[in-house]
Amino acid sequence: MPYEGAIYRPPSEGNSLILQVTVGCSHNKCTFCSMYKNKSFRIKSKKEIFDDIDTYTNNFYTKAFLADGDAMLLETSLLIEIIKRVKAKMPNITRIGIYAHANNLKTKSIEELKLLHSEGLNIIYVGIESGSDKILEKINKGITSDGMEKQLMKISESGIKLSLMIISGLGGKEFTYEHAIESAKLINKIKPKFLSLLTLMLEKETKFYDEVKNNRIKLLNPEEILVETKFFIENLKLENTIFRVNHASNYLNLEGILNKDKDRILEEINTAIKDKNYIPEYFRRL
Repeated sequence: MPYEGAIYRPPSEGNSLILQVTVGCSHNKCTFCSMYKNKSFRIKSKKEIFDDIDTYTNNFYTKAFLADGDAMLLETSLLIEIIKRVKAKMPNITRIGIYAHANNLKTKSIEELKLLHSEGLNIIYVGIESGSDKILEKINKGITSDGMEKQLMKISESGIKLSLMIISGLGGKEFTYEHAIESAKLINKIKPKFLSLLTLMLEKETKFYDEVKNNRIKLLNPEEILVETKFFIENLKLENTIFRVNHASNYLNLEGILNKDKDRILEEINTAIKDKNYIPEYFRRL
């Protein structure tokens, strides 16, 4: 399948068919992100998408993922056609996932999301990055914490599984505790099925990089990242959220069910801090 530019997907979609239905990111203004800087955003035509799907006629895949960052901008009717065609061509596929920017969810009503769920859209991944309005404004996310809560609650009501991602260290030293507390508050309200942490990677040719180089933002070291993570987890009040810290950017891998496994996870963090047992910097990557 021909792809335009680099393709990004969540770790859990590593064995999925990646179907590029949009190119790039319509927002593309987050100060820390360089993922789609070399792409001009566009929605692929129905013919392009169907031609891509039709190149696959085998039954190797059991999961499919719709990329790039703004696939939820497609009309609901087209998304349904895509889902149906994928399932018709590859009947072994039992799960279909998609990325969404919280702002894009404004284009979908609860009724539309329920319809997408009934047709086979199983999981939506959203990078909320932080629950702090100060940080969201600073990184130019384009939406407030309250705005995200309103949109993300629609997913929960629709029956589609929700996977949320937060970026550790995004507030730097100045906002590390606010980042942890406010992010935990937002997560506690939404109660997603899945929750993951990535760790900030400093990317050249971003405004965030320039801020760091000009000493306007001071980055956290590995120990400070883990202290922030510990503080975040301590403030979570969840019931049955699957928690994963397994991205290549992280200094420490963690997993469990929150809050059931909270004490064990916190002890693993404490041990890593005490022993200074972190994943080496040269192993970290996006």
